[in-house]
This record gives sequence, C-alpha cells and structure tokens, in this order.
Amino acid sequence: MLTNRQLQILQVIVDDFVTSAQPVGSRQISKKDWITFSPATIRNEMSDLEELGFIEKTHTSSGRVPSEKGYRFYVDHLLKPKTMSVQEIRSIQSLFQNQIIEMEQVIRESANILSELTTYTTILLGPNVRNHRVKRFQIVPLTEQTAVAIIVTDNGHVENQTFNLPKGFSPSDIEKIVNILNDRLNGIPLLELQRKLELETVEVLRQHISKADSIISSLMNITTFQNDGKLYFGGKTNMLNQPEFHDLNKVRMLMELMDKENQVISLLHPDDHQGIHIRIGSENNHLAMEDCSVITASYLIGDDQQGSIAIIGPTRMDYQRVISLLDIMRSGLTRALSNKLSDGF
Repeated sequence: MLTNRQLQILQVIVDDFVTSAQPVGSRQISKKDWITFSPATIRNEMSDLEELGFIEKTHTSSGRVPSEKGYRFYVDHLLKPKTMSVQEIRSIQSLFQNQIIEMEQVIRESANILSELTTYTTILLGPNVRNHRVKRFQIVPLTEQTAVAIIVTDNGHVENQTFNLPKGFSPSDIEKIVNILNDRLNGIPLLELQRKLELETVEVLRQHISKADSIISSLMNITTFQNDGKLYFGGKTNMLNQPEFHDLNKVRMLMELMDKENQVISLLHPDDHQGIHIRIGSENNHLAMEDCSVITASYLIGDDQQGSIAIIGPTRMDYQRVISLLDIMRSGLTRALSNKLSDGF
C-alpha cells in the first residue's frame, strides 16, 4: 500500500510526463504548490517507488517516468475525469444536431471528431449488420451494361454493389426485379437474405424475367454478408506525431496492425461489454501495441445493437481527457442512433 506522499508523487510524475513527454525529477516535483515536503524526502520516496516498480529511470536523464505498473495504478486508483470545455462539448453535440441520414455517416464523423479532439487514433466498430432487416431494395442503372444494387436496412445501414446487366436488359425488367425483391424479402435479416433469395425468390424471378438466370448470380453475391461490423478510422496516422513513435520499426509494426481488420477488431472487444475499459502496453497482447494504451467503450442502437469505440494512443496518454470525451461521445451516439432508429432513419 502506498503512502499519501508516494501517491502524491506518483500522481505528479504521471501528470507531468503525460503533458511534457520528459522525465520528471525531484526538483520539478518540489515546485508544485501542494507538495509540502523537501526535495530530499521526494528523492527518497521516488527511490522507493522505483523499487516497487511504479516508476523507472531513463537512459538519458536522472528523472523518472511511469512504468506500465505505475500507469495501471494511476488509472485504477488516482484517475479523475477531466471537465471538458464548452467548445469541446459543442463540437461533439453539433454532430448529433445535424440531420444526417445514414447511420454510417454519423459513425464516420464521430471517429473524425474524436481523433481531432484527442490527437490520437480513433476506431469505431459499427454494429453487426447481419442482424439488420431489409427495409427496401433499389437498382439504379449506371450504363447500358452496369447498375448498382442498393439495400437499405431498418437501422439505416446501406449496402451497395455494382454489377453487370445482361445485354438487352430493359428498365421494365429492372423494375420487375425490384418489386419482386421488395415483396419477397422485406423484413428479412441480412444474415438470412441469401438463403431466402435462393429458396423463395429465384423461381419467381425466373417466371417473370426472361433473362433472370444471368442476373441471379449477381444478386447472390450482393446478398452475401460476412462482416461482424464495419471499421471506421479517424486520425489513423496521428500516432506518428507522438515522440514515442519516431522509431521507424515501431511505426511499421503499428501501421501493419492497423491494416489487419481481424486484429483491429480484437482490440475493440473488451471482456465485459459494459463501461469503459483501459488496456495498457503489454495488456494488449501484441508486440506492436507494447507502447500503446487502448481505451474502449460501447454504444447502443436500440435494445439489441451494439458498436464499439476505441482510442489508441501512447501509454503516456491523457487518460483523464480521453475518458471524459469517450463518455460524452458514447452517450451522444447511443441517443442519436436510437432516435434515428425509432424515426425509421
């Protein structure tokens, strides 16, 4: 158990190192107004904190920096949410005041705003769209040979894919296909869409469309949904501005990780989906993340749809500020997307 003096010193070391990225010495600590003990006492307490593994020396300075253990203790016992400025709160709230139609646009803009406010990398995972239900189909001709198929779901999700049209396919054929699809597949979950198309709709298409077989394979491809949610990045290269990532090898490993969707998604799934979770350094179980912290939170859409938000920054992260911003953002996202769901987008 740390003494009150040790707690104060550890708090100063973490806070000052987060701000400056420079090791913190006893003289710097002694200048704080609320520190009432001598530099000699501070040095002794720092020595004890180092022995206990909460702080460590660097090779280039006599000062100390927090260790991974020190950050974990700080986060678990000393962290207090930071009050956001009116301007920062308005930046987030302005997103939800806009009359944005698509759910994806709300989520994408949320990632961009969070990355701008934190200067870290933001990742949002959209909800698993396979549970969404079809609201309507559209097919829009682009040329005589191509068209784009659009599927809009009850949660405002939009899937679209370009496909080839058979030679001589008429606008009336397209209209017939759209009417059949909407009649037969409206309200079907995306997870079941391809099976329903194959079992219940293909024969109807063949009965009413002369060249149906040449377009059925395209429709089968369009109705295949395998993803567990779509990733949206904000400030993907922001980590390059952090002094910890001037090492090109670290940058390369981190950028390679960001390009691997499955590994990124694993960072966004906390063991317990409720609340805000913080993983520091080696707790991320990936070599590329040893100098990073990941703070995750979940947001809801209605009663049964859930997405995730992650902020990735250096272990020298401004935890107080990030947690406060995340809390505001997830509450705003939950409220805005749930309202859009009830309004039918």
